[in-house]
Amino acid sequence: MENPVLIFGANAIGKAALEIFNSNGVEVYGFLDENEELHNTQIGLVSVLGFTDDEAMTQMVGESCSAFVATDENQLRKSQVEMLNESRKVQPANAVHRSALLSESASIGYGNMVNAKVFLGAHVEVGSHTILHTGVNIDADCKVGDFAQIGTGSNINAGVTIEEEVFIGSGVTIVAGVTIGKGARVGAGSVVIADVKAGQTVFGNPAAAI
Repeated sequence: MENPVLIFGANAIGKAALEIFNSNGVEVYGFLDENEELHNTQIGLVSVLGFTDDEAMTQMVGESCSAFVATDENQLRKSQVEMLNESRKVQPANAVHRSALLSESASIGYGNMVNAKVFLGAHVEVGSHTILHTGVNIDADCKVGDFAQIGTGSNINAGVTIEEEVFIGSGVTIVAGVTIGKGARVGAGSVVIADVKAGQTVFGNPAAAI
C-alpha cells in the first residue's frame, strides 16, 4: 500500500488499526470520528480531524489516500462502506498485521481487519469488512462471510462456515464442519459442536440457544 490511510473511527478498533498500519510501515493520515469531543485530539501522533462525513476530508479518499472503516457496529460499518463505494468509488483497504500468518492459498476480500497473530489455514476464504481479533486461528477450508467478527483467541476448526454478520466472542471453539448461520451470535468461551441457526444466540459448553 503506497498511499497513506484515513481511518474512519477513533475508538478501540481504530487504535488497533493504527497499530496494524504502523506495523507495516504505512502512514496514517488521520482519523475521522462522530464524537466531536475527540476532534483536534491525537492518538499517538495521529490527529482526529473531523466527522466521518466531512467532505473536505473524504474527497481525498481514492485520490491521495486510502480508507479503512474502524467500527465493530455493523450498521455504521455498512453505511460508511456504502458511502465510500458510492461517493468515492473505492473499497476500504485491508489492515493485516505483519505478525498475522496467511496461507498462500487463503483469500480475503476488502476492508478486513486481521490483527496480530491471526492464522488463516489452507484455502480459507474470508469475505469483506470482517474483524479478526488477536490470535484467531481459522483452519483449512473454512469460509467467513462479510461483516463477521471473531473474538480474540477463538479457534475455528477445519471446514467451518461462518455466514454474514456473525458475531463470535473471545475464546470460542467451533468444531469441524459446523455452520454458523447469518447474524448468529456465539457467547465468549463457548464450544460449538452443532450448527447454529441464522439469528440465533448460543452460549456454553456445549453451546446451547439462550
